[in-house]
Order: sequence, then C-alpha cells, then structure tokens
Amino acid sequence: MPLLSVDQFAARMSEAIPVIMKEFARRHLVDICHEKITLPQMLILNALHTRGEVKMKDLAICLRVSMPAMTGIISRLVRDKYCQRVYQEQDRRIIKVRLTAKGEAFLEKVNAGRKQMILKVFSKISDKDRQDYLRIITQIKDILIKGQDEQ
Repeated sequence: MPLLSVDQFAARMSEAIPVIMKEFARRHLVDICHEKITLPQMLILNALHTRGEVKMKDLAICLRVSMPAMTGIISRLVRDKYCQRVYQEQDRRIIKVRLTAKGEAFLEKVNAGRKQMILKVFSKISDKDRQDYLRIITQIKDILIKGQDEQ
C-alpha cells in the first residue's frame, strides 16, 4: 500500500471509523446483549461498574447530556433493575446511582461476549498487526484522554 498524505489518511479514517464503530456497537448490543439497551445506557452501566456509586450530575456531565435527559435514562435502567438510585439523608437533592446485582451480572455477560467478539475478529489478523494495532490504539486513547484533561 503506498504511503498516504495526512489528508488522504484523514479521509480514509473518516470512512472507516464510523463503519467500525457501528458494527462493533451493533454486534455488541444485538449479538451479545440480546436485550433492549441503548448505547448511552451501556455507557452508564460501564461508568457505574468502574466508578461505583456516582452522582447523577456527574453522569450527565460525563455523557454530556442534560439532567432531564439523564433522569430519563436512569429511570429506564432503574425500571429494568440494572441500577438503583441512592438518596443522601443529609441532602435529598443529591442523588447517586449504583449498579444492582442484575446490572453487575449483565455487565459480566456483556464483557465475556465482547471478549469473544474481539477474539473472533482479531484472530483473522496476524500477531504483528494485532500488536501494532494495540500499540497505536493505546496511543490514540492516551492522546484523547489527555485532551479531555486540557479542556
């Protein structure tokens, strides 16, 4: 493959990234979950799994949605028993959210399915290409995370 200019590279990446994201999300939510859960709901469940009990306000900031939008998303997750609201006795205006046992079990199932999906896709790629991909994607992740801190 001939070397691409940065502009050509950006154009090719602009074509590839949405397809990759769409296919991973589709397979992730449809093939793995087998449940009606949206991508924002999945992001919230992952945040709760990673961070534990989290204020609704912080989740809204993390997902860059309004508090009313976050309330709707959380209400559906509570209704389906994936998480629960926790009210602070000293100030009931502060509402935190945490995973339930059902939410934890669901994430374990999803993570196992995600691993299988990754194994299936990346088993078709050479060891060297996998290592290169991991090195590059880790660099990109670090750049993006560092960029968040600077905002």
